[in-house]
Parts: sequence; structure tokens; C-alpha cells
Amino acid sequence: MNVGMRIKKRRKEIGLSVDELAKRLGKNRATIYRYESSEIENMPLDIIEPLAEALKVSPAYLMGWEKEDKPKILTSSYKFIPNPISAGLPIDMEGLTEYQKIEVSDEVMGKWAGDKEVFFIRVNGDSMDKVIPHGSLIAVKPVEKQKINNGDIIVFSENGDYSVKRFYKEEDTIIFRPDSHDPSFYDYVTNVYNDDLIIHGKVVAYIVELE
Repeated sequence: MNVGMRIKKRRKEIGLSVDELAKRLGKNRATIYRYESSEIENMPLDIIEPLAEALKVSPAYLMGWEKEDKPKILTSSYKFIPNPISAGLPIDMEGLTEYQKIEVSDEVMGKWAGDKEVFFIRVNGDSMDKVIPHGSLIAVKPVEKQKINNGDIIVFSENGDYSVKRFYKEEDTIIFRPDSHDPSFYDYVTNVYNDDLIIHGKVVAYIVELE
């Protein structure tokens, strides 16, 4: 397996698109395709280390200097909020800015591996248990409001109370909807003019602890 094949194989293993890899390296997508097709035979030394870092492998593995068939399993560190967040109606979340650290496998995080904006928090409650069971760890990525789609799972707050729900927008109405086996949970409805409403991010991954 040559360098280009290793780049392409590893990029796909961690779920990284060509455009995302190009952005991390400050290159264009055409350059990444050239790397992967081995059109660039003598890869610049100053790109090997950042490329290896983006792909979460060692430069030695990337260049074929290591004999291992697979790269070592690597992890990245993320902010972890120790307060559990409610999967029911919003609850008070004092101390939200008090972060700890958590190590998560890059294989688990896929294309979000190493993203410095992603933070983790634990879910408390059953209103999202069709998708995210009680006690799960969720990875939250801050996103711009215009990039949120109907059906996305969102962490939001209002007057300091935090919750996680599916997001829907119908004209000026915003609906935060549970996704639960329990029919007693109900929609939380507000509107785009609510200045107290803050959307903190979209859930991009979650980890379930099985009994």
C-alpha cells in the first residue's frame, strides 16, 4: 500500500470528507485528490506532520515506515460538563462553564475527532430515549442557526435552563420535540423572537452505557 492509498483509506476510516481534510490542511480538494492518487510523488516534508495529525496516525505509519497493518488507536481530549442535562423539560444548569476533560476514541468520533469546539455532557431523563437513552454521553457541536435542519437534536437553554430535544421550525414558530417511548412528554414551543432562547449546538454523536 503506497502513501496515497494509506491517506485515502485512513480518511474514510475516520469519516473525513475530502473537503474537510482540505480545510484542516489549508489546501484545496484537488490537492487532496492528488495526494490520494499519488500524483505528487515527493510529498513536501512540511505537510506530512499536519496530514498525519489530521488523520490521527503517526507520520511513520503514513509514510509506510512502520510495518503495522493498522494505525494505533488514538484518542482526543474534549471539554466535559459534569452537570447532567435534562432530556425532559428545561432544568437549571448552574456551573455550565465549569469544564472537566474527557478522552474519547477518534474511531468513535469519526469526522468530529479532535474538533476543539465539541463538548460532552451526560443526558438525564427519558424524553429522548428512542434515540438517546438516559445516562448517555452526548457530543455537542456549536453550529450557526441557519445550518440547523428540522429534526436535528439540539441542546438549548432559556433563562439559564438547559435541555436537549429535536428541533423544528415552522415560519416564526420554534418547536423542541421529545423523541420518547413515553407519550406523556410533550412539545416545548417558542418563537424566533424569544431573546432568552440560546441554541448551544447540535448533537453529533452519543455514547450509550449498557447495563
